[in-house]
Amino acid sequence: MNKLSSLFCLLSLVLLSIGCGPDYAYQQTYELDGDEWSYADSLTFEFEVPDTNTIYDLYLDIKHSATYPNQNLYVLIHTNFPAGQRLSEQVSLELSDKGRWEGDCRGDWCSVRIPIQSGAYFNQTGPHQFVLEQYMRRDPVGGIRSLGMFIQETGKTRN
Repeated sequence: MNKLSSLFCLLSLVLLSIGCGPDYAYQQTYELDGDEWSYADSLTFEFEVPDTNTIYDLYLDIKHSATYPNQNLYVLIHTNFPAGQRLSEQVSLELSDKGRWEGDCRGDWCSVRIPIQSGAYFNQTGPHQFVLEQYMRRDPVGGIRSLGMFIQETGKTRN
């Protein structure tokens, strides 16, 4: 194999690996001012559901300080449906396991992707809103740099 062929093969592999990452139907991230999240700072994510047969996995991404004093982050997740219904649920987002941070820590910050619902489907088409509120005992909660929501199609459908 000559040098030109080797270079072409290497370049092809690099381009192929770049294109193989997850393809999200929706993604949005909020950066929090001063690395704090207060009760007043609700985060709204709006996702347009095109059909009711597609099955999704829903994730939250959290970037927090490596000195964050808790092992979890309590949130309220409100789901607003196109027909006007609202569903609310309190969720504990686990950031550490027995004192060891989940996810990836680099320097002063850690990032973790937490699955919040697998195999989700929607019974209505149209705009759906997910509203996140911090639900800790103190306000504001320090050490939270950003929160993001990622919705991924599973490639599966209902029926």
